[in-house]
Amino acid sequence: MKLSVLDLSPIPADGDAGTALRNTIDLARATEALGYHRFWVAEHHNMPGIASSATAVLIGHVAQATERIRVGSGGIMLPNHAPLIVAEQFGMLEAFHPGRIDLGIGRAPGTDQRTALAVRGSMAALSAENFPQQLAELMDYFEPDAARAVNAYPAVGHKPPFWLLGSSGFSAQLAGALGLPFAFAHHFSAQNTLPAVRLYRESFKPSAVLDEPYLMLGAAVIAAETDERAQWLAGPSGLTFLSLRRGRPIPLPTPEEAAEYPYSDLDRQFLQERFGSNIIGSPETVRKGMEKLLADTGADELMITTMVHGQADRVRSYEIVADLAK
Repeated sequence: MKLSVLDLSPIPADGDAGTALRNTIDLARATEALGYHRFWVAEHHNMPGIASSATAVLIGHVAQATERIRVGSGGIMLPNHAPLIVAEQFGMLEAFHPGRIDLGIGRAPGTDQRTALAVRGSMAALSAENFPQQLAELMDYFEPDAARAVNAYPAVGHKPPFWLLGSSGFSAQLAGALGLPFAFAHHFSAQNTLPAVRLYRESFKPSAVLDEPYLMLGAAVIAAETDERAQWLAGPSGLTFLSLRRGRPIPLPTPEEAAEYPYSDLDRQFLQERFGSNIIGSPETVRKGMEKLLADTGADELMITTMVHGQADRVRSYEIVADLAK
């Protein structure tokens, strides 16, 4: 079982962004020692509970603090950025850390339209319909072209592996057509997982990058010594998502705060529907959940994301999962 890590640098309610970012560095070092293959961070904006907004900057710090683990973006939301800037940033990261950087690209802005407009500065630039053209422009910047008037330095000669990320069928089909590896966000779009996986494989064409499809699934996993403790640790992520859905995003609360919250029946139904596909429990429960996910999808790799309040509990969850993969 090939395992990797997706981290959002969660900001705890009783902490701050500095604490969250230092926790990310600590987690990267811990998971590298445990044998995880990749460590990706995600781009989010205008979220008081997530500190990974300047994704390329954070990737540089994580790569500098580690030695072997691959480090990358899960992902860079391309509608938010000019392709030239992304090429410059990731060309520089690859030049600093050759052979260790992944460039995962997403199609959605990853936030609401008002925030996306503040990030990009133009409504015309935000259309996801332009994604294939933006992606082609980005990829071109990494290749030499003497006739090109504008070049991305130091991108030429320092091209990291490209991944397409998705939560529906569009990126799955595009990744297949381009012969690129595909990472699907099963952790928040489980209902679309099997159709997207099938579409990726059906549309796949061999390329200079891959001879056959390569699929990675993002999976939300919380492991603890018992099912009861794991469910208790999962409470904060549920309350955080519920608050986000109501338009009032919050830092990651404590398990005690989540347990004391007065959930309505409708809240509980929503959380069950939203988090029912997450893998939460004791080592045996988690093992069965991961094995079933792999059997159902034939994924080549699982990228584990673990949103719990306490850093020690988060590291412990990754330790349990690593032991299960041995």
